[in-house]
Amino acid sequence: MGLFAADPACVFCDIVAGRVRASRVYEDARVLSFMEIHPAAPGDLLVIPKAHAAGLEDIDQTLTAHLFQVVHLLARALRRSELPCQGVNVFLADGEVADQTVFHLHVHVFPRTANDRFRLEVRWLDRSRAELDDDAARVRDGLARSGYRYGHP
Repeated sequence: MGLFAADPACVFCDIVAGRVRASRVYEDARVLSFMEIHPAAPGDLLVIPKAHAAGLEDIDQTLTAHLFQVVHLLARALRRSELPCQGVNVFLADGEVADQTVFHLHVHVFPRTANDRFRLEVRWLDRSRAELDDDAARVRDGLARSGYRYGHP
């Protein structure tokens, strides 16, 4: 457990190391999942990389893919469990303005039911095709700065 880069002030690193108790659901060499301590619903899970990483940019593509494979596995497990689960939301807050409150990358896997009280408030924008095309060009520029060329992986 002590083989991973850790932040001594991070509660999730303390959970990985076994210094803080958690109701563990899934664990492998790189990823850990445990129950959210203040769940939105019974079965509310967190999935984290064991190595400390504040956000998505702090892990490589291989770990990102593995993390989301575990998220997929656990979403399926929730649907097959005896917990109330008619649907699933997957949520990742990356950065303070995105409402990230624990700065160790984590993905929430929320079981949903028709009458639950879980809500995300979103004000959808009306964007013209020209504005959407401009936004797409800006994201493609960001991809290019990341070493990826649109249409050429």
